[in-house]
Amino acid sequence: MTKILLVEDNEMNRDMLSRRLARRGFEVVMAVDGQQGVDMAVAESPDLILMDMSLPVINGWDATRLIKADERSSKIPVVALTAHAMAEDRQKALDAGCDEYDTKPVKLDRLLGIINSLLNSKPSDE
Repeated sequence: MTKILLVEDNEMNRDMLSRRLARRGFEVVMAVDGQQGVDMAVAESPDLILMDMSLPVINGWDATRLIKADERSSKIPVVALTAHAMAEDRQKALDAGCDEYDTKPVKLDRLLGIINSLLNSKPSDE
């Protein structure tokens, strides 16, 4: 089963998205702040991370940098999830190490397309 780490501080967003992903057959583990997301990226070895950018403790940009700097988690694809929809916001997320970017409110079909694209492009030797 594909494991997704959802790093999201908003309880309503976390609950809604985790239930919708679980119904699609994903195992979902959750973190409520950036530091917990960094820790769980190593501890849980998820196949993919959905990272809110506006997080307490460590924001999503810095959490992504830490995840990508650690050899134990550096190859995990990270999708930025943010309400910030300007072109420079997308570039800021990519510059921080995110592999892809999606805006809130989340449109599940679009997000599933991004998830499937990233998971299908991972090297098979991992």
